[in-house]
Amino acid sequence: MRSLGKQCRANQLQQHVPSAARIGAVCRNSYPAPGRLAGPGSRQHHASTILRAVAEAVQDESKELALYTVDPQLVDHREHLDYRWNHYKWVKGNIENATGSLTDFAKGFESLGFVRKDGKTIYREWAPGAKAAALIGDFNGWECAWMQKDEWGVWSVELPDGPDGSPAIPHNTRVKIRMQAHGDWWCDRVPAWIKYATIPEGEMGAKYNGVYWDPPRGEKHLWRHRRPSRPASLRIYEAHVGMSGEDEAVSTYAQFRDDVLPRIKQQGYTAIQLMAIQEHAYYASFGYHVTNPFAISSRSGTPEDLKSLIDAAHGMGMVVLLDVVHSHISSNADDGLAGFDMGQSQDMSYFRTGEAGYHKQWDSRILNYGHWEVQRYLLSNLRYWLEEFQFDGFRFDGVTSMLYHHHGIDTAFSGHYH
Repeated sequence: MRSLGKQCRANQLQQHVPSAARIGAVCRNSYPAPGRLAGPGSRQHHASTILRAVAEAVQDESKELALYTVDPQLVDHREHLDYRWNHYKWVKGNIENATGSLTDFAKGFESLGFVRKDGKTIYREWAPGAKAAALIGDFNGWECAWMQKDEWGVWSVELPDGPDGSPAIPHNTRVKIRMQAHGDWWCDRVPAWIKYATIPEGEMGAKYNGVYWDPPRGEKHLWRHRRPSRPASLRIYEAHVGMSGEDEAVSTYAQFRDDVLPRIKQQGYTAIQLMAIQEHAYYASFGYHVTNPFAISSRSGTPEDLKSLIDAAHGMGMVVLLDVVHSHISSNADDGLAGFDMGQSQDMSYFRTGEAGYHKQWDSRILNYGHWEVQRYLLSNLRYWLEEFQFDGFRFDGVTSMLYHHHGIDTAFSGHYH
């Protein structure tokens, strides 16, 4: 991986910053309903003015925060807001010094997880809390293909192609990583960067398996439509694909594409916001207890099916937004990312430890946002959805939980600054 030594040294610096300083900035905007415009003085107009001012400040970081001009009441909090802004610039500078740019940093999926390169299938996993690790799956009869660990806690194994040039791991076959914790117990987990995960059909209580997804050329979705131009005004239709049909069954991406998209377009919407796309083992969570952030919800079809839906929406001139969940992770260790917490210290984990790592209202895990590898994972996740599936943007869920140590629990927000 590119400049990994510099990256990890930068991460060590970040780990010495007090946790209260590890803050990400998230902006939330409201858009008018179809047929209603936001005029001067309206709440929508005020929000858009603030967003434009912030965007201008981001473009020229040498300027002071434009928020003070837009809203003079914030001057009373200038010391703390400047502190947050300067810390953001410091963290961003560390990343740029180590990797060249934020966009390069957000290419983790090109080196971690499963990668095809030079006649080999290479699997890499950041799991510093593991004492030993092996790749298992259908491809090797669930026997151990042992992995090697580097000094940064990244495990890897290289599998050469067969004599006929076929990949060592066939497309659409099951895989898992087997790890030994430092307490000497073993566990089988779904890979953190897996792109597809499924359960055996009709088997009650079955656990998810990671699925190696790399379809041959004839089975890959071929994009037919370019992304539409940014609409003059966003008129967003929020939808849950699985619940969009009239039958008592989980609807598919294909059904949504053929039956629902035309109706949304006909009603004048310019954007679709899709819920419950990231894989989630617990269906009743409405997609908000994500287990596998890089995988699509397999209940509604395959990755190629979802691409076909998005492609069709673009063909109708509508942009597609992903309702992305980075505010927490399902505590389900058997089926998802939480399984990589094996009791190791926080500096070797995707998650905070102790009470700080648990959301008591959601029964879920809190990510270790100040950690270099977690930042890489989340930023890469966003870039992956933009590039691989051609999503046009995001709605971030649960930002209060990301902004505050109390996660908004038992806290009232008045809308005032004092």
